[in-house]
Amino acid sequence: MPIPHWALLVSFWLHMLATVVWIGGLAALALFVLPTMRRSLKAGEFAKWLTALNKRLDPIGWLSLGLLTFTGLVQMDANPNYAGFLAFSNPWSQAILLKHVAFLGMIAVSAYITWGVIPALQRSALKLARGLRDDSGKRWQNRLQQLIVLNFFLGLLVLAFTAVARTS
Repeated sequence: MPIPHWALLVSFWLHMLATVVWIGGLAALALFVLPTMRRSLKAGEFAKWLTALNKRLDPIGWLSLGLLTFTGLVQMDANPNYAGFLAFSNPWSQAILLKHVAFLGMIAVSAYITWGVIPALQRSALKLARGLRDDSGKRWQNRLQQLIVLNFFLGLLVLAFTAVARTS
């Protein structure tokens, strides 16, 4: 059964909105916010600030990823170039495959940040707040910055493969 025109329209709009929120947020974090805050705050203060920021941004980021997944599947199914699951017989499907690989990389990096890096920074901040020595904070801050930049780069790849698919 074909997807109604209005549903496809809403899907495209939500997909673009989620893309702008996700990639725009990564760009702002990677290029401006994190580097500035790392230079401005001490390790414990940075971890505390980052925890507060993460509580606000994390749900928005995961909601964006969920919307991107759902709306992307709707759009893919409606595309005349879609030949079926694991069918990569045309340039469009090959570009979409590469796009999905980059997108899955973004999900993996995001999961590691959410459930690995942020908790490690929080533990480091707690140790420092209790007057204990902790040398891991800077290392986790560096790792976070690298992962945000990696996710931004993967996001740019997703956009590039989208452009390739649109011209195929």
